[in-house]
Amino acid sequence: MAVRLPAALALLAALPAFAADTANPVLERHIANIEQGLLPAVTVQGMAPVKRKLSEEMARLGVPGVSIAVIHGGEIEWAKGYGVAYAGGPAITPSTLFQAASISKPVTAMAALKLVEDGKLALDRDINSYTTFWKLPKDIDNSPVTLRQLLSHTGGTTVSGFAGYAAGKPVPQLVQVLNGAAPANSRGVHVSTRPGSMWRYSGGGYTVVQYVMTQKSPEGFAALMDSTVLKPVGMADSSFEQPLPPARLARAALPHDRQGKPVVGGPHTYPELAAAGLWTTPSDVARFAIELRRSAAGQANHVLSQTMANLMLNPVLDDFSLGLRMAGEGQAQTFSHGGSNEGYRNRLIAYTERGDGLVIMSNGERGSELIHQLVAAIAAEYNWPTHRSRERRAVAHDASAIQQLPGQYQLGANEFHIARSGEGLTIAIGQSEPETLYSAGNGAYFLSSQDLELRFDSNNNGRALIGTTTTAFTRLK
Repeated sequence: MAVRLPAALALLAALPAFAADTANPVLERHIANIEQGLLPAVTVQGMAPVKRKLSEEMARLGVPGVSIAVIHGGEIEWAKGYGVAYAGGPAITPSTLFQAASISKPVTAMAALKLVEDGKLALDRDINSYTTFWKLPKDIDNSPVTLRQLLSHTGGTTVSGFAGYAAGKPVPQLVQVLNGAAPANSRGVHVSTRPGSMWRYSGGGYTVVQYVMTQKSPEGFAALMDSTVLKPVGMADSSFEQPLPPARLARAALPHDRQGKPVVGGPHTYPELAAAGLWTTPSDVARFAIELRRSAAGQANHVLSQTMANLMLNPVLDDFSLGLRMAGEGQAQTFSHGGSNEGYRNRLIAYTERGDGLVIMSNGERGSELIHQLVAAIAAEYNWPTHRSRERRAVAHDASAIQQLPGQYQLGANEFHIARSGEGLTIAIGQSEPETLYSAGNGAYFLSSQDLELRFDSNNNGRALIGTTTTAFTRLK
């Protein structure tokens, strides 16, 4: 059964809080087409894509608020808010604050590279040479772990992400987080694979970067980020303060769970500032993206030189650069990052050459599903070369697949469930509603809500291709 917001909240979700340059009919048409024409990430050949309305999808998915900034021609062309910060609360506007979650990482990477340019850090020096009180433990060998590796998730460090700390719960100091010591709710950060040998996402590695940067800045990490990146870039609505002071919290969209209910106690506190601690707006994140693109072209350079900006955008391993996921080439090249904190889901995508991009932030756990559709709609409206709905051909399921594939599976931190539906199959990821699972033939299966392909082995385990990332999954039952 679809999740529904209370009637008053659903009505508010239908009302945009702000539109840039409403006297521009071309811009008005762009915005209206996007609002009325959300698209699936994947379309099936021969079937017309089902377009959905933003307001209706917000209500269906239990996402109270969404904020969007669209970059076109190298500038923020429009920014707009939809819905509310919480039931009975203020409308979302472009200045409403959201937790950026992991979009904190590329902002941190820019600051770290600024310290490299200032001669305070080096990209390829052993990170333990900067510390005295705490050292990064190494399980494999004594190979040095470098700043370049930590920023690109190739340092072999553990701890993918952090849950944050609910209101009223003790919040650990940074060293307690690194050691996994009470009251930390995550394991300690250490090196478990040979540095430089593989790409593995590690918020723990960015927490090590935070510790090292703080050693170089007596005023603290939040103040360092403010002076190094936020102020120079013009991110006036952004802060790494955790928890957020009451005056700023009054401007924030509050988090909601998968049922659209408020997260008890409000936003979680994240002492892992470098990995997940930024409070910001889509417009401020767009300013960050514009600064990086312009700096790489030698046109801005308020933080990084042209050489260092290009280095930040240069892939290290598996298309991941120093803080960002890179994809494509030339006019189709993009840099991007997502973000998922408790009750918040976000996305940054920007082109390095063509000067287009978007930032979308939401205050609901199912915001990712909404963001997939918004990205496809914006990409289609602005005729982007990538990130549009992908068309795939579907074929009839093998009879054996219908018999053998139904079951429960583990994919990373998520579970998905496959069930039989007549002569077909459905898939439900996490607590999402079941949707059709299509066969592409040759042992490949896909769905329409996201660009996810599944391939099963003889034991019904297998590998999932999510965009360009491959992840193993296992059958539970």
